[in-house]
Amino acid sequence: MREVLPELLAWWEAGETIGVGTVVATFRSAPRPPGASMLVGPDASAVGSVSGGCVEGAVYDLAQEVVASGEPVLERYGVSDDDAFAVGLTCGGILDVFVERVSRETFPELGDVAADIEAGRPVALATVIEHPDPSWVGRRMVVRPDGDPVGGIGSPRADAAVRDDALGLLAAGTNATLTYGPDGERRGEGMRVFVWGFAPKPRMMVFGAIDFAAAVARVGSFLGYHVTVCDARPVFATTSRFPGADEVVVDWPHRYLAAEVEAGRVDRRTVLAVLTHDPKFDVPLLEVALRLDDDVRPGYMGAMGSRRTHDERMARLVEAGLTDDELGLLSSPIGLDLGARTPEETAVSIAAEIVAHRWGGSGERLVTTRGRIHHDD
Repeated sequence: MREVLPELLAWWEAGETIGVGTVVATFRSAPRPPGASMLVGPDASAVGSVSGGCVEGAVYDLAQEVVASGEPVLERYGVSDDDAFAVGLTCGGILDVFVERVSRETFPELGDVAADIEAGRPVALATVIEHPDPSWVGRRMVVRPDGDPVGGIGSPRADAAVRDDALGLLAAGTNATLTYGPDGERRGEGMRVFVWGFAPKPRMMVFGAIDFAAAVARVGSFLGYHVTVCDARPVFATTSRFPGADEVVVDWPHRYLAAEVEAGRVDRRTVLAVLTHDPKFDVPLLEVALRLDDDVRPGYMGAMGSRRTHDERMARLVEAGLTDDELGLLSSPIGLDLGARTPEETAVSIAAEIVAHRWGGSGERLVTTRGRIHHDD
């Protein structure tokens, strides 16, 4: 929903009614992840996507029906359906789409939820998408780490179970469909609840105020990261040189990283791109990064440099006492072998490795591989 939130909020604030279709579960090679949303506005316009074009027409028609009736619908699209080819899902995947009517009356909490998301405050939204009692379907609860839930699922037991699980998903910054018994029983089925975990954007920390850093910052922002460029040299670390970064920091890299870890602003979703290829910056920074505890260690850490620079860097890190296991956490030289030459091409190479690392991709050409294209979360 995050990607369509500006349009949704504008219509909601104007008092309009909107049809909202959201992917709540996927199976096999579905092209869009859980949480992807499509809007059908009061002017009959469509915003967003639930399948990359495969079933948008069917969801569009269903959303108009839901707006008219007011009754939410959970619909499955995929090759297992008799109508699969008719709706266009020919990629071999299956997806569940929950379609609901959204307005000030049906979702009065939307303004506050949108404000939290915009400000980077963590907030989770839980919605009942399936239940034996139709009156439960569409009920929602807003969960925040530091307060009581707003709204409710349907019973104290169900509210407590969903709140606990929503907080866990929020900590991980993920979306998921959860299954319970009709009254929130942990063992059982009958009720399904979709939870959006709107955590702050993951961070990309780029060390080294060089031309490659400007290109990496732009690509990082495009991928949805909050991008910080850090360098100890104030003459190079300026906002005018890095307009694609969310912030530019003048500080010694190792000192800045240590301070951000201490402040709780580094987690497993964070990625580090060390582009300085200067030992007086790289080695102290990597000593800090590679020795971090598992729960605060960035999920990806890469360092730029030639083969010779890499060998010298690794030797210095060994001299500093880092173990083979710690050194194995570092992607160096950074990036995939794309034959990149320019800063922009190199940034694509780095981004490609980050994406492959996140989702377990091989980095090989798809024409040479077999099996599913879209990896599991």
